[in-house]
Amino acid sequence: MNRFISILAVVLTVQISFAQMVSIAKPERAAHTNSLYRSVLENYRSADDGISLAEIVKRVVVSSGEIAVARLEAEKAEARLIQAQQRPNPTLSVEQGSGGIVGSSGDREFSLGLSVPIEAFGQRGRRIDAARADVALKRAEVAAKERAVTAQILTAYLEALVSLRELEVLEEVLDLDEETIRSVQIRVNEGETAPLELNLLQAEIEKIRARRSLTEGKMRAAISRLKFFAAVPEHEPMKLTEDIATAEIRKLPKDAAAAVEIALTERPEIRLLKLEEELAEAELRSAAARSKPDVSANARYVQGRSSLDDPRGPFVQKDRSLTFGVSIGIPIFDRGQGARAEAAISIRQAQERRLFAERVVRSEIAASFHRIEAADRALATFKIGVLPRSRENVETVRKVYEIGALKITDLIAEQRKLLEANNDLIEILTERYRAQADLFLALGLPMEK
Repeated sequence: MNRFISILAVVLTVQISFAQMVSIAKPERAAHTNSLYRSVLENYRSADDGISLAEIVKRVVVSSGEIAVARLEAEKAEARLIQAQQRPNPTLSVEQGSGGIVGSSGDREFSLGLSVPIEAFGQRGRRIDAARADVALKRAEVAAKERAVTAQILTAYLEALVSLRELEVLEEVLDLDEETIRSVQIRVNEGETAPLELNLLQAEIEKIRARRSLTEGKMRAAISRLKFFAAVPEHEPMKLTEDIATAEIRKLPKDAAAAVEIALTERPEIRLLKLEEELAEAELRSAAARSKPDVSANARYVQGRSSLDDPRGPFVQKDRSLTFGVSIGIPIFDRGQGARAEAAISIRQAQERRLFAERVVRSEIAASFHRIEAADRALATFKIGVLPRSRENVETVRKVYEIGALKITDLIAEQRKLLEANNDLIEILTERYRAQADLFLALGLPMEK
């Protein structure tokens, strides 16, 4: 009898199609309406009216409140640049004097003065340079904020892809059980199998259906988060266009050296730290310029009238004068020593932060490439050996069970092994996608391809 079972198993194995053995694609479902469950995959994925990751990110960049606040900070910096470009206003002074209060009613004096500050020693240029550096810094902060929000979207998107894949696997197993339960029901009705076997199979099916409901809840939660990020109303449907097995964020570099070169140029945090260093240098030059003497040009017109008492009668004298001058503030005590020292320290701080960030970038990129390579090797193993053989084993055990040579518990055990293999595959796909996402974020590239 054992020899007969072995021969039958070999024959059934040969009958399995080559495509089923080498592909991880799901088998086509029958056209009939499934009595065990109703598929929900069409509610969450569509190649025609679904939304891609790039489209979600594009919507978030437009609608995100955090990014909007960062943009307003950049606009404030641009307003400060406009102010920094303005020249100082002149000062007009008018004076009127009278001697009547002190007993000299005939004395009068009127003066008109104009003082114009002169920004010498490059003070205005240094101030404008610092304001421009601040504008560039705020714009880089907008890009850094966009990257941070994109990281949150990638997390939610990955959760949705994983849940969608789990739903597919569970529905695949339910498809297998659809055929098995009919066969078992017929055998029970004919008295060839004990009702216990049907109960055991039904209990296993209910367990899978419960797990499917839980997975769908995780899927809906991930979709809800994506709707929040993309400013899509909760009542509107959102479907994805991708599958975790084939999803790609964008074309990524093939080696770590090229990736590091791109990251040191494109990553917002690196650019931000470089701009902070440039801003600190501009602040140092501005502080040095402010420590120079303040120079003002002055012009003054004076018109006076004085009256003298004389025995021969009042004698009136009129005077007019126009004077020019320059006033220079002498920086003896306050030469901006503290401001210049602080700016110099800020430069060193920015340099240290930039060097540390560059080391972090190199480490992140190297780790991402190692993870991607390991996931690719594991995925190749599953595609070639593990998953096709697990499906083959389930089909073989099911065929042998149908002729009465095995128990339903053997089929359930083999089916659970298939579920475990699929879960392992999902874990590998998740790790590969997460590693690609981490590499993408480390590069700092835009989402558009």
